[in-house]
Amino acid sequence: MTYLSIRDLSVRLRNGPPLLRRVSLDVEAGEVRALVGESGAGKSMIGKAVLGILPPSVEISGGQILLDGTDLLTLPPKDRRRRIGASCALIPQDPLTALNPSHRIGPQITDRLVDILGWTRADAEARAKALLAEVQIPDPDRVLRAYPHELSGGMRQRILIASAFAAEPKLIVADEPTTALDVTVQRQVLDLFRDLRRELGTALVLITHDLGVVAGLCDRVAVMYAGRVVERATTDRLFAAPRHPYGAGLLAAMPRVDERPDRPLGTIPGAPPDLRRPPAGCAFRPRCARAAADCAVAPALVGDERDAVACHRPLAGPAAVDGAPGAP
Repeated sequence: MTYLSIRDLSVRLRNGPPLLRRVSLDVEAGEVRALVGESGAGKSMIGKAVLGILPPSVEISGGQILLDGTDLLTLPPKDRRRRIGASCALIPQDPLTALNPSHRIGPQITDRLVDILGWTRADAEARAKALLAEVQIPDPDRVLRAYPHELSGGMRQRILIASAFAAEPKLIVADEPTTALDVTVQRQVLDLFRDLRRELGTALVLITHDLGVVAGLCDRVAVMYAGRVVERATTDRLFAAPRHPYGAGLLAAMPRVDERPDRPLGTIPGAPPDLRRPPAGCAFRPRCARAAADCAVAPALVGDERDAVACHRPLAGPAAVDGAPGAP
């Protein structure tokens, strides 16, 4: 069952250029869907649009965001916030700024359970303690009484993860949730994601640069570039045979344990475009060795949710990974 369906979503600066262009993707109940791409590709913008937390300078200029069949963009703001608050959660990217420095940790986890979902304070506190223990935080009672500045960055990140899980949401948007964690805790957190998915049918939109996490956790992947989805694929298909030169370039730049240790990592030349002055045609054209005259026209995303690519001359097989973006 499709729990989140984004259709032709466009986002722009108010009275300014577009930041997202006709983005479409589905997330099934219980699925982990990854959004990958360089910084500035539009990954976090999608998550903020879904959760209704776009900055004031940004607006949705078109499309639909269907949550369990209801278009959130047609709801009055109060009803939309209530609907999102009851069924969705966010794991933000920066644990230092996401927690209120003037409040203790305990209320920052439990207040939402009490005020929005109607839990008793005792039940909310018991849930908070149990979750802190699950994310491997020692002495949960002490941590719930602490202020954010008294904790390490890794502990703050785990607290944000526990807070997102607290209300047993149907959808979690996780923006680089394992960045501040060491490898051991990262593995524990990924196991917790899997348990929640299995027990509650929670869907996860994972925004990440870590392709290793994608390989080990995600079902499907959307590759983002310059505010557009340029490739959609199952995780297995993407890693075996990326079809867009940009996706192949990302994979070529990832160290692999099954490759020779002296193999040089691939690189993608140039830099992402400035979306205030986007290039005409295919946005990846200035960096792509396969570019030709027809790339002056932006390619459409052709295919379905499990296999789609926006490229005039897509790659055909896994050999493309060896040569990065211009590989034949």
